[in-house]
Order: sequence, then structure tokens, then C-alpha cells
Amino acid sequence: MRRTDRVRAGLLVLALALLAACVPASPGDPAPTPTSTRTPPPVVPSPPPVASRDEDDEDEDDDGAAAGATPRPDWMSEPAAEAPTCPAPTVTVTSADELQSALDGAAPGDVVGLADGVYVGEFVARTSGTPQQPIALCGGRGAVLDGDGIKGGYALHLDGAQHWHVDGFTIRNAQKGLMADGTVGTTISRLRVHHIGDEAIHLRRVSTDNLVTGNAVSDTGLRKPKFGEGVYVGTAESNFCDVTDCQPDASDRNRVVANAFWATTSEAVDVKEGTQDGLVARNQFDGSGLEGDADSWVDVKGRAWTVEDNSGRHSSLDGFQTHEILDGWGTDNVFRRNQGELDAPDGFLVAPRPARDNVVDCSNALLTDVGGVAPDGCS
Repeated sequence: MRRTDRVRAGLLVLALALLAACVPASPGDPAPTPTSTRTPPPVVPSPPPVASRDEDDEDEDDDGAAAGATPRPDWMSEPAAEAPTCPAPTVTVTSADELQSALDGAAPGDVVGLADGVYVGEFVARTSGTPQQPIALCGGRGAVLDGDGIKGGYALHLDGAQHWHVDGFTIRNAQKGLMADGTVGTTISRLRVHHIGDEAIHLRRVSTDNLVTGNAVSDTGLRKPKFGEGVYVGTAESNFCDVTDCQPDASDRNRVVANAFWATTSEAVDVKEGTQDGLVARNQFDGSGLEGDADSWVDVKGRAWTVEDNSGRHSSLDGFQTHEILDGWGTDNVFRRNQGELDAPDGFLVAPRPARDNVVDCSNALLTDVGGVAPDGCS
């Protein structure tokens, strides 16, 4: 080949190469793989989840509303417990299994601390402390006992466990929040109880000399509104044979002091026939959520209870009532220095039905001109 021909051929090859470089690859062509001499960073595995902590942890707003719960009414203040705070934990738990194990093994003087997180299940305490060395179960509002459904079971059951201090944490999503059977000398304080199928806190089966104080209770009766009490003391006569061998449930000398109740479908405090010598004092009641036959904040069917220094707003009828379910009960109760506002013109702040030997002191006062103080006046 002549030299001029070789030059022309070389120029032709160069032109074709330049033309190919300018034509884009078709959609089906694979992208070129870049090369690199850099060493890729090591893969760090994610930490495993902690059993009792999840994204549904409890949160508390300034108005006292737990996540998803009805906010505390504006007129109410945060309840202040009349009980000591818990001492430092002797054991801290972080899972449901650890919690039940700690309850099973608790001894006088032990303090079981709940780390923040959600503990799903039904938890039972059966061992007892002593008056000098109670057993304590304590946590912050971010520690949540979740009963896993409003149609069955108790989130926390004190089953014959005496001399306990249960303080500070949240109970939710159970048929009954805290059930105390045969409990003596126990303090239940500063709990946040909400989203409960029936009643929030129940003292039953001859539970005596207990203090319920500083608790915030709302959103009860989600399963059956007629069972949605805030605090329930004793047993109805119709259930005596199931609970106390057909005898009255003598859950006596219990004190319900300085709690806040709202969005309950039944009475905030229901005191049953067979109980006596108790105290309901310095509580705040809002009856805006009352449903069905529930028509008062407090219903006293027991004997010789003192109901004093409470305040309430909104009721479908009365503020405080008594009823005689059994002969000799629903009497000798004293009502003094209670105040409130009613919604029903025919309602009364204190309404003994019948009057029996109940005492309605003239220190009870309505804050508006709706309704009356008592059907038979005061003394």
C-alpha cells in the first residue's frame, strides 16, 4: 500500500472512532462499571431492639393527657399525692418477663423499679411486705403496663399481697386497671390510668386500710360504660357469693384522697354496700363523660364514710349520692365542705336517697345557681 493510502485509512479509522464516542448508548445497554482501588467501609449491624422499649412509649403533655387519652379539663390541676415518693430501686427491670420475675421474688423492703418502656401482659403480685418494710413497685409515667386488650384481665393484680407501695407509672389497655384482692396497708399513688374496659382501680375481697392518692384516671368504661368507675371499693351485693362467701365485702377504712377523675363513664368513686369507715377527700371530679344510669360523681352505699373537701364539675344529675341497697347500709355518712357546679336544674350537690341518718353539712356549696345543695336542706 502506498504511503498516501495508509494515511487516508488512518484518518478514516480515527473519524469512525470519534463518531462512535458521540452516539449515546441505547436504553438496554449496561452502564459501564467504574473501577476503584478504595476499600469499602465495614458494615455495622443495627443494635437489637430492647424488649420493653418501643416506638409506642408513653408521653405526657403539659395538660396531663397521656398519648391518645382525653386531656385533663382546663379547670383541674395536676393531682398531688399525699404519699412519700419511692426510694431508690433495689432491682430495675426492663422487660415483661423481668417484671413478673421480680414480683414473684419480692421480699419486704424490696423496691422494684420500672425502666421506661411498654410492658405488655397481665402482672400479678402475691408476696407481702410488712408495715415497717413494704414492697414497692415504682416507675415514671413513661413506664407503661399494657394489659393487651380491654376485654379481659387485669393489668396489675395485687392478689393477697399486703403492704405494698405502687407508684408513678402508667396503666392502660386492660379490662380492669389495678385490682387489689385482700390487700391491706397498701398505697396506690401517682398512677396514670386510662383506656380501661371497666373500672380503673378496684379494692375488693376485704381490702382494708389502703390509701389511693394522687392518681389521674380517665377513659374508663370502654368495654361496658356501666362498669366504668374510677375507683371502686368493695363488692356489689349481687356478687357476694362469688367474692366473699356470700358475706358482705368488708373492705373498710380505705381512703381515696387527692385524685383527679375525668372521662369516666360511671361514677368516679363507687363505694359499695358492706364497706364502712372510709374517706373520700380533696378529689377533683369531672362528670362530662357519664353515661346511662350513672348520674353522680360519687355514690356511697356503705356506712359511716366521710366525704369532704371535694370539687366537681358537670353531672347528668347530682354530685354526691347515697343509696340503701341492703338494710342498715347507705347511712351515717357525712358530707362537708364539698363544692361544685351541676348541669341539671333538678340536681343536687348532695342527694341522700333516702336521707336515713346521713349528714349534709351546710358547708357544702354550689358554685352556680343551677340545682340545689340538698333535697332536705343541710344541717
